[in-house]
Amino acid sequence: MFSRAAARALKSQSRQFSSSATRQSKVAVLGAGGGIGQPLSLLLKLNPHVTELSLYDIRGAPGVAADVSHIDTNSEVHGYPADKLDQALEGTDVVVIPAGVPRKPGMTRDDLFNTNASIVRDLAAAIARVSPKAKVLVISNPVNSTVPIVSAVFEKAGVYDPAHIFGVTTLDVVRAQRFLAGVTNSDPKDVKVTVVGGHSGATIVPLLSQTPQGKGITGEVYDKLIHRIQFGGDEVVQAKEGAGSATLSMAYAGARFTGDLLRAINGEKGVVAPTFVKSPLFEDQGIDFFSSNVELGPNGVEKIYPLGEISAEEQKLLEACLPDLKKNIEKGKKFVQQS
Repeated sequence: MFSRAAARALKSQSRQFSSSATRQSKVAVLGAGGGIGQPLSLLLKLNPHVTELSLYDIRGAPGVAADVSHIDTNSEVHGYPADKLDQALEGTDVVVIPAGVPRKPGMTRDDLFNTNASIVRDLAAAIARVSPKAKVLVISNPVNSTVPIVSAVFEKAGVYDPAHIFGVTTLDVVRAQRFLAGVTNSDPKDVKVTVVGGHSGATIVPLLSQTPQGKGITGEVYDKLIHRIQFGGDEVVQAKEGAGSATLSMAYAGARFTGDLLRAINGEKGVVAPTFVKSPLFEDQGIDFFSSNVELGPNGVEKIYPLGEISAEEQKLLEACLPDLKKNIEKGKKFVQQS
């Protein structure tokens, strides 16, 4: 039975979206039949900025499309099987990629690399060929490597625009805000946390000192909170006992970031969110992709913000992040060079 709490959550989700006139926006989900793709498709169907939803997967996408198409919002939904990728991508403004295998107990994001790297490379090649000007939102892990893979594929194809390619790190923000709210007995909607760095383990750097609720967190409570934010995915993988990873919360986070980008594409000013993009912030250390607060606009990335003032503890976290992040980025680039 559909609970009242779930109904309220959906109503709240709908309220996040503007009801004002919107431009035509076609959004494609590549991997729509999977654990993230299905709920993500549902949430995108609720977004009035989406006028056409194109769902693709190697199996199951037409069925998901048929199901989602019955929802009474004003967007058209089409599903495409494995051999119709080009048709799924034609005329798309935004492409979201949750495709790939999920994590299982004992697996790290790096363990996913060999399988997911090939999937993301091939999908990126199709996007570069069919819809080279689309904004590409990468969910497939390991994001620290898959975003450089997509970028390198676009560069090889001669259509690379760094303002158009995003790694979705919003789940780190969602977890940080929820977990900090729990520790401080706050309402999560009043807690705003910037999370920088990358999107796995020690590369995730929450800047708790920049939010009022986080300033006073110290000692063991701080250490446990940081660890939970960085390794929250493990919590879900273990709880699901091998049946999957963080699919529902990731779908929510993916829909939220897609919604932010669509609002900016539609002309809303001041839309700022952390995301993993081509960045100059640590380029002098050989790290040319980094997640930080980014202002979004009609062209994608409009402005990359510096980190601002950080605490001594956050500086240590950053120092631990950078070497791992550099290796992850180089691994992605090397994969495309050798392909």
